[in-house]
Amino acid sequence: MIRWIWAFLDRPAQRFDNCAKFWSTVTDTQLSPRRGENDEFLTLLPDPALFAAAGIKMQAVTGLGGVHLDLDVDDIASAARGALELGAELVANHPDYAVLRSPGGQTFCFTPSGRVKGRPAPAVHAPDGTLSRLDQVCLDIGPADYDAETRFWKSLTGWEFREGGLPDFARLRPAQQLPVQLLLQRLGEDRPTSAHVDLSAGDIDATAAWHESLGATVVHRHEHRIVLTDPGDAPYCVTARDPNGV
Repeated sequence: MIRWIWAFLDRPAQRFDNCAKFWSTVTDTQLSPRRGENDEFLTLLPDPALFAAAGIKMQAVTGLGGVHLDLDVDDIASAARGALELGAELVANHPDYAVLRSPGGQTFCFTPSGRVKGRPAPAVHAPDGTLSRLDQVCLDIGPADYDAETRFWKSLTGWEFREGGLPDFARLRPAQQLPVQLLLQRLGEDRPTSAHVDLSAGDIDATAAWHESLGATVVHRHEHRIVLTDPGDAPYCVTARDPNGV
């Protein structure tokens, strides 16, 4: 069972400070002290007065970066064996965590449970009062891999599966309160599976405008979502969903 899920934002080292400042602002969090051999890791910490648990981490990386998932489980070895039986590939096996790839190529980690206390952080108020919340990781899947990836993530998570309101989208939602859910998106071209984060927003235009003022760039505007890139050129979406999670 997945006890907690982390959205891990991997961003280019040369732009990491700008990215950390941006994501800290739009999620109304504070940056933890840096950690790791090269000070490459940090966590976005909610206000302690909210009694909310963190759900977003960041890592400075070489190259373009992206998004991966950390899944807190009770028994890492058992979880890894189960994922391998479902078609995952083991990338690295460390004493306190395991790194794997899904059949389509999406990186994820099994990490130890029991360290998180609290509920997910609530929606954030922009300066104009608009609400938004980073609450979803979207898996971008090529059509050739879509069925296999869908079966894999359904079995791995055990979460409720629902077809989306739009073609080529489906959703995996946990029964318990966790920081993010998963959206599965069928792409129009075949390429390795990757991921981006989505924010739900009460007003997508106002939220996108706020993000632009902080250094984001609008890439595409759709009826129910706006695609942007952050200061590290990583894509993400602001989507017309209820940020209170109702």
